[in-house]
Amino acid sequence: MSDRNLRVLARLTPGASPGIPELSGTGDIHSGRMIVDYALHGCSSAQLHTFFQLPLEEYPATDGSRTQRALHALIFDPRDGRTCYPMRIVRAELFELSLPLVEPFVISGGTIVSRRSLIVVLHDDAGHAGYGECPPFELPFYSEETLAGARDLIERVLLPRVTGRDFDGPLPEAVDAALRDGVRGNWFARAALETAAWDLEAHARGVGLATLLGERLAVKPASAVDCGVSLGIPPERRAETLTKWVYEAVQRGYRRVKIKVAPGWDAVAVAAARTGMAGTTLPLTVDANGAYEWPRDEAALRALDDAGLLYIEQPLHPDELVGHARLAATLRTPVCLDETLRDVRAARQIMALDGPKVWNIKVHRVGGLTEVCRLYHLAARYGAQLWAGTMPESGIGSQAALAAASLPLFAFPSDLEPSSRWFGRNGDVIKLTMGQDGRMMVPGQSCGRLLDPARFRLLTAPVVLGRHDQAND
Repeated sequence: MSDRNLRVLARLTPGASPGIPELSGTGDIHSGRMIVDYALHGCSSAQLHTFFQLPLEEYPATDGSRTQRALHALIFDPRDGRTCYPMRIVRAELFELSLPLVEPFVISGGTIVSRRSLIVVLHDDAGHAGYGECPPFELPFYSEETLAGARDLIERVLLPRVTGRDFDGPLPEAVDAALRDGVRGNWFARAALETAAWDLEAHARGVGLATLLGERLAVKPASAVDCGVSLGIPPERRAETLTKWVYEAVQRGYRRVKIKVAPGWDAVAVAAARTGMAGTTLPLTVDANGAYEWPRDEAALRALDDAGLLYIEQPLHPDELVGHARLAATLRTPVCLDETLRDVRAARQIMALDGPKVWNIKVHRVGGLTEVCRLYHLAARYGAQLWAGTMPESGIGSQAALAAASLPLFAFPSDLEPSSRWFGRNGDVIKLTMGQDGRMMVPGQSCGRLLDPARFRLLTAPVVLGRHDQAND
C-alpha cells in the first residue's frame, strides 16, 4: 500500500475514531497480499476492478474463466497470494529410520537389503509439524549422494539455515530458496527439509500435499493413482523366479510391470516377464539404471526396441544427455529418463536436444516438490509425459510421490506400491495400501496425521543436533 493510504488508515481505523463506519480498501489492488495488508489496517472488505480485466496470459493459471484465474492468483500466487503469510520454524528434529526389506532388491548397480533413511521434522510456532524424508542409498551406485554425506550436510549446513527463522511468503518455496543458496547438488538432503516444509504448510492448513500442488499449478489432482510393480534382478538371475514374481504381481492387480535389466540380463528377462504376463494386456517396461553403453551395447538395445515395451528407462549413464537424445531418435520405443533428469537445468538441455519425452519424476532425486513444480511447467511446454518414481521410500517420503503422481501430466502408472510389498504387513511408519483395482488413494491429510507414532518410535533413533557447534566452541 502507499504511504498515503497507510496514513489515512491510521487516522480512520474503526474503534480508534468513533463514528467511522466500516472501511473498504480500494485503489489498484493487484495481489492477495495487498488485501491482507488492508485487512490488517482495519478494512473489512476490498474492491477490485482492473485486476479482473487483465489479459488471460497475465494470470498464472492456464485453465478456467477470467474470474477463476484472477481469484486463483489472488489466493495462491507464490509471491503475493492470500496464502502468503509469515511462518516461523522454531524447532527441528532429525531421526534415523531403518526398515528391513522383506527380500533383497537387486538393480544393475547394487543390492538393497534395508531401507535406511533420514527423517526431518520441522515445527512452527503454532504447534504444527512437517515431516520429510532423505532416502539416498548408503553407497553411491544410484547417485553420487550417500546417506552419510546427506546426514552431515543436513546437520551442519541445512538445518541451521531454517531453524529459528521467519519465512515470508509461501513456506516451501522460501525454504527451497534458502537451501539452494550456495549448495550445489545434494538433492536428497535438500529434499528432506523442502518436503518437510510442504508438509508443515499442509498440517497448518489441514489439507494434503496434493491439494497444495494443485493450488500452485492451478490444476485438479486426482483422488487415486495407478500403481506399477518394480521387480529387481532375481538371485542367480533365474528366469523362472522372475516369471513367478511377475505372475504374482499381475494377480495382485498392478497396472504396469517394470523389471530391472542389465547387459546379459535383458532378452531372457523380458521373455520371462512375458510368460508371467500371459493373457494380459498390461504394459511392460524395463529399467537399466544406466548400465548400457552406445554403441557397445547396440545389439542388446535394438533387441529391447523390438520387445514391445512401453518405454526403456535410463538405458545409458546419467551424464549422457546427448547420448540419450540420439538413442531416442534411433529407437522406435520411447526412452525414459530417470537419473539423468536431475533438475530443470537438465530438463532444459533435454528439450534443446529434442531428447526423450518420457520423464520419471522422483521428488527426492530432483530436490523436492518446488522443483517438481518447475519441471511440471517445462513438461507442459515440451509435451513430455510424466510418471512418479520411487527409491523406494518409507510411507513418509511416499506422500510427496503420491501427491506428484496425482497431477494431470503424470500419464503412466507410478512406482508406488503398498507398504507390505517392501516392508511386510504393518512394517511401515505410514501404511500405504493398494486396492484390488491396482490404485492407491491420495491422502487429504499431512504426514503427522497419518503417522503411526508407536511404529515411528520403534523404528527411529533421534540424532542429537548441535554437536558440530559444541565442537567448534
